[in-house]
Amino acid sequence: MRSRPLRTARTARTARTALVATAIAVSSVLAMTACAGGATAASGTGEKVKGGTIVYAHQQEPSCVFGGWIEQAYLSYQVLDSLTSLDENHKVVPWLATSWKPSADGLNWTFTLKKGVKFTDGTPLTAAAVAYNFDYWVNDGGNSTAAVWLGGYFKDAKAIDDLTLQIDLSKPYPRLADNLTQGYFGIQSQHALETRSKEQNCEAPIGSGAFTVKKWNRGQDIILTRNAAYTSPPANALHTGPAYVDEIDWKFVADPTTRVAALQSGQVSAVYDVPAVQWSALKSGGYQLDKYVTPGRPQQLSFNTRKGVFTDEKVRQAFAYSLDRKQIVDTIGRGVIPVEGNGGVSQATPGYSEKAAGWYSYDTAKADQLLDAAGWSKKNEQGIRTKDGKTLSVILPYGAGSIINQDGAAILQGVKEQASKVGFDVKLIPVPQSELFAGKYSTPDDYDINVGYWTAVTAGILYINYRPSTADNPNYANSTFSSDTTLEKLILDANSEADVATQNADYQKAQDYIAEHALSIGVYDRLSTLAVAPKLKGVWQEHAQGGPTFYDAYFVK
Repeated sequence: MRSRPLRTARTARTARTALVATAIAVSSVLAMTACAGGATAASGTGEKVKGGTIVYAHQQEPSCVFGGWIEQAYLSYQVLDSLTSLDENHKVVPWLATSWKPSADGLNWTFTLKKGVKFTDGTPLTAAAVAYNFDYWVNDGGNSTAAVWLGGYFKDAKAIDDLTLQIDLSKPYPRLADNLTQGYFGIQSQHALETRSKEQNCEAPIGSGAFTVKKWNRGQDIILTRNAAYTSPPANALHTGPAYVDEIDWKFVADPTTRVAALQSGQVSAVYDVPAVQWSALKSGGYQLDKYVTPGRPQQLSFNTRKGVFTDEKVRQAFAYSLDRKQIVDTIGRGVIPVEGNGGVSQATPGYSEKAAGWYSYDTAKADQLLDAAGWSKKNEQGIRTKDGKTLSVILPYGAGSIINQDGAAILQGVKEQASKVGFDVKLIPVPQSELFAGKYSTPDDYDINVGYWTAVTAGILYINYRPSTADNPNYANSTFSSDTTLEKLILDANSEADVATQNADYQKAQDYIAEHALSIGVYDRLSTLAVAPKLKGVWQEHAQGGPTFYDAYFVK
């Protein structure tokens, strides 16, 4: 998962305009659905209710249901099943695949599929259909995030028989089954992909999941309806058979205060992305609160190592020492948001390096010393350091309301203020979602610091974020623009190591290297948070990316 849709040669030329409901539209839509399934903290009998509609308020609307952005993965998870699932202990468990096994040399994987599963268009879910999906993701532009996870390893996928899938690799990839638990690997009907238009498959993909897309009211909501013939829940689900509720009204409500107010008034049953300032009040009000620290890349600051002031390692290190990240995050996050020092991966990621996380303490004297040594020894009247007639001004654009939420924007303001004390002039630039996803502020000429996350289930995300970019194989996910082959080798060695303990140790070496050279520094861990009304039970967060799971949900009186 990543913080924004990955720019490819195709998407770099195409602007994706996000559709966001206005406050008036949101208010009127919520008012019309106030009795559709919302529930306040009022007491009741606790008796299970059959059916009903979950009214859920999410903060962002994607361009398509299925795709390479985490907001799409959260949505498509309700509609598409995957081969594997991840349980609460970070163990891979069966979903559409009942078993899987790599060959002795690690170059071939065999997956055995469940019997009798059908897509909601009535076609059978076979190994050939699953193989088609792999080709669709990698070769036909079906999912750019799936493609980069498989890139450099995947050769082909083929059906041995109706229920046996073989995946051939160019080099060992021991965590393949782990990575397939992410929502980017949801399986669609081959018949639908071949016979329907791109627009139809965008707005209502056909899977074998617990729900189907009934209607998308652009700018307002998506209505999901129960698949009454559902037979293929993951092994870590809480029940079998169809979902309990009739429908999900998945609303798009950008403003966090509006979302929480709608929950408290009973207009909605659950909300995503709970502001830290409202966490305590909701908890004391009897609402179910869930917090998931997403594995993968945290909310971190990547330094442009190709152009500008941060080509100097001393300047990067000085910026790191200038920040009391714990003070900033604790002040804004109120104990809800975890501070993160590791710029490579979050603390929820297997193979996490505590050493990398603690590499840079808050030390303004050290920052001053490094800046002086780098030639930024003078200051102007505003207290900004200067060198050769230029000021130490740095550009930090951020995806306002998309990649960075309200709490994150406040944290970045704290970063700006603290860095100014040692002479940095940080220019924060909020970037609208439509401009960000169209590729604005994405090249070495556009920024000095990049902020963002990329969720994952393994530390293999390091290869996606740090693989050197070449003319033949550009890497738009490398926000540092680093071409460090030493780091690349550390990560590649880890990626192909079968022994988990050894692999984690190798990933830790890569994280330590990133910290030592200040390629990026962590600020805080990305959270997936939910608040659920007391009369809605059985809602949980899936364990690969922290999205809401409504398959097991039901209402009580």
